[in-house]
Amino acid sequence: MPEVEKNDFSVGSVKKSIVKLAIPLTLAQLINVLYNVVDRIYIGHLAENATDALSGVGLALPIITLITGFANLFGMGGASLASIARGAHEKEKAESIMGTSFTMLLLTGAALTALLEIFHEPLLYLVGASEATIGYAKDYLVIYLAGTLFQMLSLGMNSFINSQGFAKTGMMTVLIGAGLNIALDPVMIFTLNLGVKGAAIATIISQTVSATWSVGFLFSKKAILRLTLKNMRVNFGHLKKIVALGLSAFVMNMSTGVVQVVNNITLGAYGGDVYIGVMTIVNSLREVVYTPLQGLAGGAQPVVGYNYGARRYDRVRESVFFMTAVSLAFTMAVWAVILIIPESIIRLFTSDPELIEAGVPAMHIYFFGLFLAALQFSGQYTFVAVGRSREAIFFSTLRKFIIVVPLALTLPLIESIGVKGVFLAEPISSFVASTACYVTMYFKVLRPMKRLSLGAKPDKSAASDENERVSEE
Repeated sequence: MPEVEKNDFSVGSVKKSIVKLAIPLTLAQLINVLYNVVDRIYIGHLAENATDALSGVGLALPIITLITGFANLFGMGGASLASIARGAHEKEKAESIMGTSFTMLLLTGAALTALLEIFHEPLLYLVGASEATIGYAKDYLVIYLAGTLFQMLSLGMNSFINSQGFAKTGMMTVLIGAGLNIALDPVMIFTLNLGVKGAAIATIISQTVSATWSVGFLFSKKAILRLTLKNMRVNFGHLKKIVALGLSAFVMNMSTGVVQVVNNITLGAYGGDVYIGVMTIVNSLREVVYTPLQGLAGGAQPVVGYNYGARRYDRVRESVFFMTAVSLAFTMAVWAVILIIPESIIRLFTSDPELIEAGVPAMHIYFFGLFLAALQFSGQYTFVAVGRSREAIFFSTLRKFIIVVPLALTLPLIESIGVKGVFLAEPISSFVASTACYVTMYFKVLRPMKRLSLGAKPDKSAASDENERVSEE
């Protein structure tokens, strides 16, 4: 079998292809989340000033989200574009796309490291640091930023490993680094008595190992699409399309970062550092809950993209509907758990009675209607997989920038709502934006594809969509 035909997603069971990719990818991303979540769990149980330390580390989250956003800009954007090219049997083009993404990750990572190290202190005050938390935030972030380049390479290039169908290898990229981080955390934080500095040191060591593993695999003969010095030259034609596709993931991360900043500032003003600590716990749980959704959608994305490139529209529709059904079932189950045992979940992060008392109602409010996240992820990832960057960017912007931010700023002004308004903004945005995203995706992508897959003459909308896809290629 020719090399280009390995992991051909246009044949065999769609569901099996997605599950085969999604299981190791989900496990990998769950482990990846533990990079930061385990840090917060250990820090939340420090012997002294645990609440201030937890809040301080939470203040670093928007900046970490910024770094992740740039990794996804070139990683997810490039991997999606490469999947479409591979589905069309254009291997050299796909490798050139990957090489362009790799070089941009290197350049952007170096630039971010320099800029963030210089301006980290004013940035931390900007995102809501107080005199009680700034020291912990600086101790963690200054060290963490030293690993920016490795974090970006690990996250960004792992997208290319997964998009080629090597989900187990992608899982190992994360497993090696996260396992090392989990092992090093207690040693650095407690045994060596380094506190939050120890958590950051453990993280950057782990990220360096992960990046080395992922890049090493893509240079090896085991990869279908290989990194070479020749294809590392930036192709500006590819770069434009990579950015266009990756911009939705970037906007998603940036909007999450902006929301984190707005939440921290508003919570600090209306509830104090305790509520910033509560939001740190809520954000940590959200990362864990959303990870299986990202894993499933990430497993479906190369299958959707490959079949879209191969014009197998019936398989595209089947992939999207399967992703949606599984996501809905998962989010309904998790929502039930959060409603039943919120206090037990919070105690994983802290034993502070004030944090627990404030955290239980906040968690109930924030995660109300969690099942709608399934629609957001399914719609968003489908838009990216088929190259519809404009819709993907719009719905990324709608949910966070247009809905959450204004609500988080205005709802606390209502006396009867107060600080709870910050947490209430999330479910309101889910009901509006997630529903709109999925409905739009159905009518703009799936419905026209049904006519095309049946061999019927496409209507005007379907023809327009098909012409747009061809012109983009």
